[in-house]
Amino acid sequence: MPRARDLGIPFEGVHGSLNAITEVQGVQVGHTTLVSGEGELQVGKGPVRTGVTAILPRGKKNDPVFAGWYSLNGNGEMTGTTWVEESGFLEGPIMLTNTHSVGIVRDAVVAWMYEEGLHNPIFADVFWILPVVAETYDGRLNDINGFHVRREHVFAALNNAATGPVAEGNVGGGTGMMCHEFKGGIGTASRKLESESGGYTIGVLVQANHGFRHNLTVAGVPVGREITDLRPVFHFRDRSSENGSIIVVVATDAPLLPHQLKRLTRRVPLGIARVGGMGANGSGDIFIAFSTANSGAAQRTGISKLEMLPNDQMTPLFEATAYATQEAIINALVAAETMSGINGNTVYALPHDRLEQVLMKYNRLVE
Repeated sequence: MPRARDLGIPFEGVHGSLNAITEVQGVQVGHTTLVSGEGELQVGKGPVRTGVTAILPRGKKNDPVFAGWYSLNGNGEMTGTTWVEESGFLEGPIMLTNTHSVGIVRDAVVAWMYEEGLHNPIFADVFWILPVVAETYDGRLNDINGFHVRREHVFAALNNAATGPVAEGNVGGGTGMMCHEFKGGIGTASRKLESESGGYTIGVLVQANHGFRHNLTVAGVPVGREITDLRPVFHFRDRSSENGSIIVVVATDAPLLPHQLKRLTRRVPLGIARVGGMGANGSGDIFIAFSTANSGAAQRTGISKLEMLPNDQMTPLFEATAYATQEAIINALVAAETMSGINGNTVYALPHDRLEQVLMKYNRLVE
């Protein structure tokens, strides 16, 4: 499956060899994708177009990372964030799924972490965790009230999580999502800072389910105003045109503390805006960032000695976050394929050939 750069789309900044969130050493990603059934919606039976995605900051290892989060528009959910805000730590994986599966995914993460021994009990078997689980709504294509994501699917995404290339588009939590009224889903990208800026890496992963067609912008080109057909086909009156969302996960190896990671998340909307996202009233635009530096900082006893990047050196990281977010969204659009779901509802993929033609018209295609 080609990615945005394979089509000649120009982007700012330098990416790593993977151009993915897994560019940050130790970060693992896993998906479980659930696709079954055709035709009329039968709640509890399907059609099913959903899944779950797992992001593990240090792989399958109990070593909490510093983290910060931010909500541009809060018509959505990301569990566990009050403790992230209070403690400054992310103590487990980040999970992405559909709106009505947040509860089962949260419960399954607790069970998985306990069974895997990925916890540090206060004493004996006293263990608690507040998992971070985020959602976007896939109910236009998926039998969302059928609760098809189950414990075993969560375990599979976590157990299969790996470094290396990351599957994009109609996979995992992004299976049934749409973006700017084209098919959307999972996308990822990375940026490598120059050595004089520390040589740090920024990795971004998005679950893109947001945006209006007329705002879609690619490399500064008003693509959504040029490709006005291929509109989603819904065989019911869609009263919730704004009910889309985007979840963004930012990873870095730069030694940042929680307040600095929150600053990173506040730059995510700049990347979303470069593609035409506006934070609509019905959109849950929620972001979380973590740093893999300062291993062992969450120890329960003793004094932790920490490294912290000076605030005066953060601007390159801000730029990298915005640029990687922009590219991750477009990678999601490019990777996604046309999908039909409940009642024959259909969301079309962004056609690669026509996208290239539009970019060529505006002299924005890279040879």
